[in-house]
Amino acid sequence: MKRMLALLCSLVLLAGCGGGSDGTYLQISQEEAKELMDTQEVILLDVREQEEYDGGHIPGALLLPVGTIDEESAAAVIPAKEDTVLVYCRSGNRSKTAAAALAELGYTDVREFGGINTWPYEIEQ
Repeated sequence: MKRMLALLCSLVLLAGCGGGSDGTYLQISQEEAKELMDTQEVILLDVREQEEYDGGHIPGALLLPVGTIDEESAAAVIPAKEDTVLVYCRSGNRSKTAAAALAELGYTDVREFGGINTWPYEIEQ
C-alpha cells in the first residue's frame, strides 16, 4: 500500500511539470519569469502566508496563500483563465502545489518559477 501511494504521489508530481490546457503547468527559470514580467502583462502570485508576504515580496505580487486556493479565491485574483500567471513561494514547494491547483481549476497559462529565497532581483518590504 505504501508503494502504491508513493507511486501515485510521484505521478501527480510529474503530471504537474508539463504546460498547456490539460491541467498542467510550466516550470520556468527565475530569469524567464523576470523577462515575462518586464515584457508583457502577467499576474504574479505569491502563494506564501500573509506574514511571509509582509516580510518581503516581489514588486507587483498578489497574495493568494496556497491553502486558500479554490475556484472562488482564484477567480477573485485572476480575471481570466487564459491570463499568464506566474507563481512563487519561499523555496519552490508550495508554488508547485499552487500551480498544479490552478491548472486543475482550468487556468491555461500557469508558470511556476520557484522561491523568493533565490530571487536575484528586487524585493519590496
